[in-house]
Amino acid sequence: MDVKIRVMIPEKDIDSRIREIGGKISREYEGKALHIICILKGSVFFASELAKRITVPVTLDFMEVSSYGDNTVSSGHIKIKKDLAESIEGRHVLVIEDIIDTGKTLSFLMEMLKERKPASLKLCTLLDKPDRRTHPVDVDYVGFEIPDEFVVGYGLDYAQKYRNLPYIGVVENE
Repeated sequence: MDVKIRVMIPEKDIDSRIREIGGKISREYEGKALHIICILKGSVFFASELAKRITVPVTLDFMEVSSYGDNTVSSGHIKIKKDLAESIEGRHVLVIEDIIDTGKTLSFLMEMLKERKPASLKLCTLLDKPDRRTHPVDVDYVGFEIPDEFVVGYGLDYAQKYRNLPYIGVVENE
């Protein structure tokens, strides 16, 4: 199968938006330290760029979460593949995700993290597909709201490929 990728959001627009979000986060957390949780694997690129633009002290940890089953039908189970290395109790926590569509996994994850008693807990995503939402998720910082198209680049993959594209592209099969 040939894959064609159409640019949806160019690199310069992503960079500009990340600077804006970083500035807003820096202002809102002024005088506080921020603990970032990067959701693997897709949000690594976004989390790295965003962290560089936040001016308050930042610490970083990683989680890997998946909803298993086949690719088209959810099994209804959420699996923690990699949990946090450090406690978040009493810390100001920002969860960073690459994309939110149905919200199922993030809804589960945010509730689980609230039980760990952080001082505050917010969610930031590079991309949001609200038309696909089936589970309520409060998103505090959104890079771009996008339509329901299959996208790659800037950490998002297609069969583990195209994560390294410096832009967000739409996969168009020929």
